[in-house]
Amino acid sequence: MNQYETGFVIAPNLSEEEISALIVQMAEVISAKKGRMIKQDLWGKRKLAYPIKNFHEGFYVFFNYEGTPVVPAELERKFKQTDSILRFMTVRKSSGDLMKSRKKEKTEEPVSPESVPVPAEAAPELSHEEEK
Repeated sequence: MNQYETGFVIAPNLSEEEISALIVQMAEVISAKKGRMIKQDLWGKRKLAYPIKNFHEGFYVFFNYEGTPVVPAELERKFKQTDSILRFMTVRKSSGDLMKSRKKEKTEEPVSPESVPVPAEAAPELSHEEEK
């Protein structure tokens, strides 16, 4: 099974109940097509980079899930049928991305500025007057 991330923007003129019902409806598509939801990320209402259908804001939602290629195809078909979905995008995560994220989670350590080496060219040079 492949891992996918789908992001979509919902029109801001819907009520909270309508937005949550739409999100549940889209999440049910994943389970109906035998996919498995990994994470559901709701960003809330944000300003759009440019107006879409005369809206300047949108409600952002992201799904991370596993499934066959049928799952994102069905999700996108549903998005196209729904007028309140302003934009959507699906990305298939590669195995390299998954390995990097797992390694990063395990070995993430803070780096102090003192531990970073400074190249000799970047070090400030002292003039002869400052040396004396």
